[in-house]
Formats: sequence, C-alpha cells, structure tokens
Amino acid sequence: MLAPAAQPDLPQSLRGAIWRGVKGECPRCGAARLFAKFLRPVSHCPACHQDWSLHQADDFPPYVSIFLTGHLLAPVMIMIGGSAALSLGAKTAIAMVLAAILMLSFLQPAKGGVIALQWWMGMHGFAPGGKIEALALPKGEPGSPWA
Repeated sequence: MLAPAAQPDLPQSLRGAIWRGVKGECPRCGAARLFAKFLRPVSHCPACHQDWSLHQADDFPPYVSIFLTGHLLAPVMIMIGGSAALSLGAKTAIAMVLAAILMLSFLQPAKGGVIALQWWMGMHGFAPGGKIEALALPKGEPGSPWA
C-alpha cells in the first residue's frame, strides 16, 4: 500500500465501509470511485492510495445478486403466474427481462460491498484491515471511532 498524503476519513464500522462499497465509493476514504469500469475496481484509490487489486471477490457478488433478485422477483412471478390474461410466452418474457435488469442492477453494488468487507476484515492481503486501521487512530482524529 502506498503511503497516503493525509489520513483518510475512515469508516467507523463495517456497515459504513460496506455502504461506501455499495455506493461505488472507495471504502477506505469515500473520496473517490471504487470502479474504473462496470465490475473492474481501480488498482489504487487516487485519493488515499489504497491498493484495491488485492481483492478476491470471485463468485460471491453474483450469488448476492441472485439471492436478492430471486427474493424480489418471487412474489412478482407468483402474481403474474396467476394471471390468465397473459400467455406463457409473455410471462416468460416478463420474467427474463425483470431478472436481467435486477441482476445487472445488483451486481456492481454487491461487488463493492464484498470488496469493502474483505478490506475491513483484513482478508486476502488487505493488511492492516480497515477495522485495525480505524482502531489504531487516536481519539479525536478524523475517521476515528472515538471522534
């Protein structure tokens, strides 16, 4: 990890770090974008110089997307499935379009959240992790859990 120019505004909790990742912001400082392309994170944060190439999100973000899509789509499909006004082809087309839209909508936020989780917990080469970094700040410092 490159030395940051100034102490970043660290999140105070795992929830804060994950929320930054879900929003597509750098989980460490919140001052820059996490993603260079749709699912490709920047190699280093331009604001705090955190190395994001260490993440190993792998297949977990698609699992999160599938889980959320399935739970949101199930009641809609039950309602549409009971409709006699729609043909089977129309029901299938609606299901496929809604599933694709939801899956693509959830995929990047899920990956950002997983990367933030790995950073906060110090997993896969993120050392020190965000939790350790936040606890190491003295009281009263910006980003300190005790500020």
